[in-house]
Amino acid sequence: MPKEQINRRIFVKRAAAATTLAVASGTIYCVLRDDGVSLADGVVPGYKRQPAQGEKRFIIGRGSDPSAVTTMVLNALGDKGIGEIVAKGESVLIKPNVGWDSSPRMAANTNPDVVREVARLCLDAGASRVVVSDNSCSDPDRCFDRSGIRKALKELDVEIVAPGETDFVPVDMRGKVVRQQWKVLRAFLECDRVINVPVAKHHSAARLTMGMKNWYGILSSSPSRGKLHQKMDEGIVDLARFALPDLTVLDATRVIFRNGPRGDSIANTRELNTVAVSNDPVAIDAFGAELMADLTKTRPEEVGYIALAEAEGLGTSDYRSLEPVELEV
Repeated sequence: MPKEQINRRIFVKRAAAATTLAVASGTIYCVLRDDGVSLADGVVPGYKRQPAQGEKRFIIGRGSDPSAVTTMVLNALGDKGIGEIVAKGESVLIKPNVGWDSSPRMAANTNPDVVREVARLCLDAGASRVVVSDNSCSDPDRCFDRSGIRKALKELDVEIVAPGETDFVPVDMRGKVVRQQWKVLRAFLECDRVINVPVAKHHSAARLTMGMKNWYGILSSSPSRGKLHQKMDEGIVDLARFALPDLTVLDATRVIFRNGPRGDSIANTRELNTVAVSNDPVAIDAFGAELMADLTKTRPEEVGYIALAEAEGLGTSDYRSLEPVELEV
């Protein structure tokens, strides 16, 4: 294993062991890094995801039925559908946007039908465990209820984590802006595969929130995530570099095009009846920005974090270079 890299299970085991030692001894504990360096600050360093390898894919689906469109685009990933990403026996974290205590018509959260179909298809592919989680801006339990996501997943063998402080593990983020330790969602660190399922919407500070911005929801609320707003574009890229999802499923079935990100009026929403999937996190955000450009008056090149993420080598803003497949149901 290269220096500075720790896989998910080793990472969580070390963090848990260190925490146990700290509690038992009442002293500062040490964590041994892969290169043999012992740190005495209680923070597990060097974690880095290794997303599923394979050719870049980009699929765009359109239709008025969110469930049918989601199923269609995921089945188009290859002969095995989402099984091209999720192997039998693997555990999966599905990370929707469940940020607000708001109903589906307000489009502040990911469409519950989209989330359900992603989870169902992961189970059909043989996933051993499927977790759906997000650290909401409002009370997490209320957000999962009001968003319709808890109800949509009721009949599936899925674990919903509406996180409290014990559901996070301290991580040395090592970003350019996110330099300090942050507590990261334990389910993110434990699962073999990570599928990002954001909703596309206007954001008053970031201009748009889609896939890369959605990673705010894997961070604990303490320290305040508001600190990331000071250099938001750079902070989003730090999180995108850390998260590296295996797949992004962009929900643009109904979007907020102004006064986002919190859904305050149905008049600020439009139905675009679109779901897109890609394993290129920059391309999917660039597509979302273009899709919404006429409504938001914001072009992809005006969204700072898209250009920065491309410059960091996280993907391409030219989603057409991935030869997207366009489908309709």
